[in-house]
Amino acid sequence: MARSQDTFNKKEVRKNKEKKRKDKDARKLARKDEDKSSKLEDMIAYVDENGMLTDTPPDPNKKQHIEMDDIEISIRKRDHVELDPIRKGIVTFFNDSKGFGFIRDTETQESIFVHANNLLEEIKDNNVVSFEVEMGPKGPAAVRVKILR
Repeated sequence: MARSQDTFNKKEVRKNKEKKRKDKDARKLARKDEDKSSKLEDMIAYVDENGMLTDTPPDPNKKQHIEMDDIEISIRKRDHVELDPIRKGIVTFFNDSKGFGFIRDTETQESIFVHANNLLEEIKDNNVVSFEVEMGPKGPAAVRVKILR
């Protein structure tokens, strides 16, 4: 008997909710009944010889064989040229209070880390120095550093 006291608006709201629920159930059944077209083959995309995405697999007759050694990634390979073990460079930065700095190698133009423990003499910015390179924990590091002029 409680429903007899419902207003017209409450009945309309209840009717709309019921209709939405039935529509949702119908869509759910329709998705289940669909031909299982969402298979893996329908989701795969291929890249053609021009680099464009396509839904057709590439022609195996146009396949090119590429040697693994021909692929270069990131940086070019360096020629293994023996460098003089004693190098020359210019101090680009050195912080006395922190005890480290960087030396720019004059031959390779690399920036090489230097620590105060590896100095034979006190150095400052823009000093021309000679040094040797050893691999440190984070990369190349200058050791046995001394001032040339």
